[in-house]
Amino acid sequence: MSAIFPSHEWLVSLKEKLNSDPKYLKIASKWEGDIIFLIQPEGALKEELIYYVNLWHGKCLGVEELETVDEKEAVFVLQAEYDNIVRVVKGELNPMQAMMTRKLKVKGNLGYMLKNVPTVMYFVHCVQDITDQILGE
Repeated sequence: MSAIFPSHEWLVSLKEKLNSDPKYLKIASKWEGDIIFLIQPEGALKEELIYYVNLWHGKCLGVEELETVDEKEAVFVLQAEYDNIVRVVKGELNPMQAMMTRKLKVKGNLGYMLKNVPTVMYFVHCVQDITDQILGE
């Protein structure tokens, strides 16, 4: 059985998935940038969660749970309410559409993300692939 989203075990599973997926390695081979995911409480999530994911040339160099956004400097900070993140994870909300409609706020170079849509979309595919259980469902 897989780890529940969101949890530390789930975050570790994501790292393992990214580092073992040859398609991700190929698609993200030119990606350079770490990301902080700031998940705001809503619905089943009662406390803010902050995940750090270090991505570099098709590999995940590390993942961490942070206490504050200021603990790490990242190229991107993605911020969203929990229910919108869940919709992305479940495939109900396209991540690029979420960025453009500000349901997923991006701090960093949005143009870089738009130039790397296949990488972004396959990253989300990997997230969906490891997620069988979601908090509150």
